[in-house]
Amino acid sequence: MGTSIEFYDFYVYATAAVLVFPHLFFPADDPTAATLQSLATFAIAFVARPVGSALFGHFGDRVGRKATLVASLLTMGISTVLIGLLPGHAQIGVAAPLLLALCRFGQGLGLGGEWGGAALLATENAPRAKRALFGTFPQLGAPIGFFLANGVFLALSELMGEDAFLSWGWRVPFLLSAVLIVVGLWVRLTLHETPAFARVLAEGTRAKTPVAEVFRTAAPAVALGTFIMLATYVLFYLMTVFSLSYGTSPDGLGYERSEFLVLLLVGVVFFGLTVPVSGLLADRFGRRPTLLVTTACILVFGLALGPMLGSGSTPVVLLFLILGLTLMGFTFGPMGAVLPELFPTRVRYSGASIAYNLAGLLGASVAPYIATWLASSFGLGWVGGYLALAAAITLGALLISPETRDTALDEV
Repeated sequence: MGTSIEFYDFYVYATAAVLVFPHLFFPADDPTAATLQSLATFAIAFVARPVGSALFGHFGDRVGRKATLVASLLTMGISTVLIGLLPGHAQIGVAAPLLLALCRFGQGLGLGGEWGGAALLATENAPRAKRALFGTFPQLGAPIGFFLANGVFLALSELMGEDAFLSWGWRVPFLLSAVLIVVGLWVRLTLHETPAFARVLAEGTRAKTPVAEVFRTAAPAVALGTFIMLATYVLFYLMTVFSLSYGTSPDGLGYERSEFLVLLLVGVVFFGLTVPVSGLLADRFGRRPTLLVTTACILVFGLALGPMLGSGSTPVVLLFLILGLTLMGFTFGPMGAVLPELFPTRVRYSGASIAYNLAGLLGASVAPYIATWLASSFGLGWVGGYLALAAAITLGALLISPETRDTALDEV
């Protein structure tokens, strides 16, 4: 529930960055330039996420998983609600995009501390033979949050005209976050500490400076985790933010906003369905074999991106979204177990969070921007090449990574 709420907040911004913010916060004669400026603020959160992973990771490894998860949810939620209250460029000029960027930084800070705690809550409570399956539950927050965020935007698009939507309707998804925060806090305040962290507390072996200890004792694991996640991030933000921007742009496919959102939501259903399947496969066959096959498929899919997305045929575009988001489910699902398994308990919150969010900084933060620039300058084929390159880097990291399926978390 917690990751669904936080990813809802995060994706509400991603959708608005394509559909709304270029018009209200970044007025420009060139629509492509306005979109690029909006996507630049989208990237700010990925700069903030490693900062959030270090900050919340410190307290997660020192104070505990429960208190840190509550703090990260509040940070994300307050930032999201404030975005829904911001005046636009027409009202306060250049201060509008600056305040938007500040709130986006707050979103990134909160999500930077969210994922690691949620993944640890699942995996540190899991039986060893089902750890990857348990680790897929926080991963389900991504498709559920995305589905909720875009479902709200789709409903608003159907219920009101364009002028009303740009005037005030776009604020509704951000303000709805206040209700979700209350639900999330109620759930999280009932949690107990995980057995692994409780053992660290009992033995008095907490790290004094978890972040420093991670880089001193587990830097190779941080690097491996970062590059193992790279293709996952590039794939997801090409399939969602970039495809939405390109699909609804007059210079792209020219779909109506509501029409393309429906296609995306169909694809996200397959994302959600394949996440738990990937956990079962990773428990049965191992993390590395599952991810090696999936990443090789992502590389091939990258080479097909240009012809499929650029076809202009709705059935082909829908197939493109289904295939890409199905692969996303298979690559994203096992990460809830893979990254925590690389680190010892005393620094696991910090280590897993930092690796996860450094991958976001290298992969997701710039993916929509780079893809938009490549598509407008050289064509969609180059966007597919960008995805294939990210997949090749991830393949290299997987080939040298250890298999951790049979390792007890206390033995890492």
